[in-house]
Amino acid sequence: MKLSDVKQALAGLPAVHFKLPDGSAVPQHFHVTEVGLVTKHFIDCGGVERKETVVNFQLWEAGDYDHRLAPQKFLHILNISKKVLGDAEELPIEVEYQQNTIGKFDLAFDGQNFILTAKHTACLAQDACGIPDKQMPATASAGCSPKTGCC
Repeated sequence: MKLSDVKQALAGLPAVHFKLPDGSAVPQHFHVTEVGLVTKHFIDCGGVERKETVVNFQLWEAGDYDHRLAPQKFLHILNISKKVLGDAEELPIEVEYQQNTIGKFDLAFDGQNFILTAKHTACLAQDACGIPDKQMPATASAGCSPKTGCC
């Protein structure tokens, strides 16, 4: 989901609700404590330099159980964040939410609720690491070896 999608969804909602991947709800008294632009600049295990940029929302709960973030207030927060976000309307959203540790989620929308969806790690240089294509049968020689340069 992109920032522009979130703004469009908020414009038509009577209330803001987030659901976790397991279907449970983020408590209604959550706060959006941060809206930011996060850039990750890294080298993958194949030696390729990469950059990824996302718009980040941080959700937080306090003991103020009567707190409710109205869609208009959330839109206001996003609009004042433009001085940090710049032209980020088409960037994907990443949501941070405290559980046992800070969880990072992608974001989807089901027409009424924002859904925190699971993020997954992956090797970005599978060819350099000798990781077989899932369509191809695995062979005994497939996988990382000291000569492939794979970490």
